[in-house]
Amino acid sequence: MVAVLAGGTSAEREVSLGSGKAVASGMAFSHPTEFVVVDQNELPGGLDPARHVVCSMLHGVFGEDGGMHRLLEAAGIHYAGCDEQGSRLCFDKWRTRQVVSAAGVQVAPGRYFDAEHKPRAAELAAALGGDQVVLKPNCQGSSVGLQIVTSRAGLEIALGSGIRQGDWLAEKRILGRELTVGILKGRAMGVVEIAPKSGVFDYSSKYTKGLTTYTAPAALAMELTDEVQRVAETAFAACGCRDYARADFMLSNEGEIFLLEINTLPGMKETSLLPMSARCVGLDFNALCREMVTPALERKRAADAAKR
Repeated sequence: MVAVLAGGTSAEREVSLGSGKAVASGMAFSHPTEFVVVDQNELPGGLDPARHVVCSMLHGVFGEDGGMHRLLEAAGIHYAGCDEQGSRLCFDKWRTRQVVSAAGVQVAPGRYFDAEHKPRAAELAAALGGDQVVLKPNCQGSSVGLQIVTSRAGLEIALGSGIRQGDWLAEKRILGRELTVGILKGRAMGVVEIAPKSGVFDYSSKYTKGLTTYTAPAALAMELTDEVQRVAETAFAACGCRDYARADFMLSNEGEIFLLEINTLPGMKETSLLPMSARCVGLDFNALCREMVTPALERKRAADAAKR
């Protein structure tokens, strides 16, 4: 039995419920499936390590940060997707940058700081090479809290009134084309281009119909497609990810590839980016759901056999 967890207590609860319902429906074509709504930061009742394998669609805090993973592991319940360590790493954007950089993956110039020790606008602009800056919470998903500033005055305002608590990441804004690629069992799938009509792929552009145009597969030269896929696989492996994830990039106007982040629990409605990437390589939504949980089922079978 595959238990699909959704909901949770983060700012992305509604998105998670949508992903969970879609995955539960798609998964049911290949496996007995149970849809489980999570309302608290604790393990749902009724999960049986002998009977269940979990596919979590809990986005955001306690979903992508390793919180639920830790409880599942303590209970001996096998689950699909990245493990607790990989999830916790990728949810921390600054640590992810450090790990992938060491593996040769390019990231934009950046600076980490907490709200109580904010840099001055002039200092930050000098460190990042200009006033065009992307500000985002270091540990949040789905573009929650994302701010794009394009001038010194805007940067001063963002630092002054837009950042009041928490840890933050500031990055030089890379101008160009935004790309994303799904990774399944360590192999990159199709590259998708994201073109928000506002110019910024923020929360509204992600979840409001008609505000963003998607091209799948992206109109890129074959050599460039291959390179984006190679970099995605490198980042996935460097962060210790498993089963599936999604890697987001900027392709600069000069043709350089910059990793933005790795999403270990990406949105999973049929119109979401990971399913778009999968369709580029011939996997429809139901087949993608089946393949996402297959490694977890194999891990459970191996563990059960070892006990006999």
